Amino acid sequence: MTSLSLSRARLPATVEIEVIDEFGEPQSRPIAAERPLTLYLNRREIVTLMTLGADPEALVVGYLRNQGLIGAIEDLSAVHVDWEVEAAAVVTRHLPDDLEERLGRRTVTTGCGQGTVFGRLLESTALNALPQTRLRQSVLYALLERLSDFNETYKSAGAVHGCALCRQAEVLDFVEDVGRHNAVDTLAGRQWLAERGAGEVASTGADIFYTTGRLTSEMVLKVAQMGIGVLVSRSGVTQKGVELAERFGVLLIARAKGRHFQAIHAAGRLELDAVPARRPGDRARAKA
Repeated sequence: MTSLSLSRARLPATVEIEVIDEFGEPQSRPIAAERPLTLYLNRREIVTLMTLGADPEALVVGYLRNQGLIGAIEDLSAVHVDWEVEAAAVVTRHLPDDLEERLGRRTVTTGCGQGTVFGRLLESTALNALPQTRLRQSVLYALLERLSDFNETYKSAGAVHGCALCRQAEVLDFVEDVGRHNAVDTLAGRQWLAERGAGEVASTGADIFYTTGRLTSEMVLKVAQMGIGVLVSRSGVTQKGVELAERFGVLLIARAKGRHFQAIHAAGRLELDAVPARRPGDRARAKA
């Protein structure tokens, strides 16, 4: 196996600033970092990502993977991040023959920070068949409870989204960033790096993806590329997200908070083994 040269240029996810509270008292409080990182692929400028900077190498690898700009982790020779010049230099052994076409066909998505998915991916039918993972209601509830132990940056500073790779009710890996597309890209990068033996987090065997953000077409596509068939969010879902989930075979669980959720494309895959007792107002909330 050929080696991969990888920097470890991580930065703290928060920075301290001085604020004045509602009583006129000065306070030192953490806020979410937001740092520009310009990605260069074989010396060609590709994109500038706004990120916390907590795991920039994994973010870069996942971005290239999810945009279809590299086909395999073995194609990478080096990923070096230098925060002094706010740049990530990526060197590859191989690039797609149609790179120029891929770079020229973009779709601006609804992702925070205007995440982009190159147009060819939205038209792709080459994704591998996803596992038709079954999900028990009781497992979903257990997972949501465990996820409440994460979100460290959000709890201290707010202004971030979180994403997680899960194996049923077990949280394998959790990432926060200023945009949910960055968080999912970082997890995708970590997944690939773990498979290569270059990652620090073992995320193999994940069968559920969790996000705090909306279930848009971008999120469904990226999760399908990772080979995961269940996508869970505490937020809502978009029309295109529903359409792509049906096309790729993704079970969507939207608006998952407490004991409430909305399951989409769930026939034969969701087992209702923990139906809660109805309370006054439940039906009204379900229609809201």
